Amino acid sequence: MTKFGKWVGLGLGWALGGPIGGILGLAVGSIFDSGTAATGQLRDARTRTLRGDYAASLIVLIAAVMKADGRVMKSELDYVRRYFVSRFGEDTASEAVVMLRDILKQEIPVRDVAHQLAQKLDYSYRLEMLHFLFGIASADGSVSHAENEVIQKISGYMSITGSDFESIRAMFVSQTDASYKILEIEPTTSDEDVKKAFRRMAMKYHPDKVSHLGEDFKKVAHEKFRKVQEAYDQIKKERGLN
Repeated sequence: MTKFGKWVGLGLGWALGGPIGGILGLAVGSIFDSGTAATGQLRDARTRTLRGDYAASLIVLIAAVMKADGRVMKSELDYVRRYFVSRFGEDTASEAVVMLRDILKQEIPVRDVAHQLAQKLDYSYRLEMLHFLFGIASADGSVSHAENEVIQKISGYMSITGSDFESIRAMFVSQTDASYKILEIEPTTSDEDVKKAFRRMAMKYHPDKVSHLGEDFKKVAHEKFRKVQEAYDQIKKERGLN
C-alpha cells in the first residue's frame, strides 16, 4: 500500500494556511477518501521542513505548467518522476505523480500561489523552481509559447528578476545570442566586462553558494554553473579570447 501519510508529512507545513494548502488539501483529501492511506497517518502532516515545503509547492507549479498547452505528455510525467526519485526517493516520487494527476484536475490560482512562494521561500529555492519548470516544459523537445508565458508569469509573481528569468530560459530555449543571455549581458559588451559577467554568474550559481540547502540543491546549482561555463567558453571561442 502506498503510504501517502509520508507525502503529507514531507511538508505541507506553512502551505496549509494559503492557496497551496487549499490545492494540496483537496488532493490529499481525495486520496484519503479513496481509502488508499490509513487515517492514523494524518498526524504526520504536522511535520514541517523547508525541503518538504519546497516539494509540496513545486508540485502545484508543475501542474500549472503542464496544463498550459492543454495536454499532459508522458515525457513530462517521466521527467517529474525522475526528479522526485533523485531528490526524495522512489516511494515519494510515486506518491507525487499520483497527487499531480489529481491536482491537474483543479483550477490553479497561479498568481496567488506564486505570491505565497515569494513570501515563504528563499530566492535560491525560487531559482531552482524556475529551472525545473523550464525542464518540464522542454521535456517533450520544445517549450511552447503557452508554457513560456505561464512560466514567465510565475517568475514575475515570485519576484525573480527579468535578467535571471532570461538567463535560465536561455539554458533551455535555443535563441540568438543565448550565451550572452545566460551571462546576462549584450553582444556589444566589452571583452573585459564579459569576463566580469562570467565571474559574477559563476559566483551566483556556484554549488557552494547553496551548500547549506543540502546536496540536492548543490546538484542543481552545478547544472546551472555548467551552463554558465559553457556559455562563457562559447563567447571566448567566438571572440578568440584566452
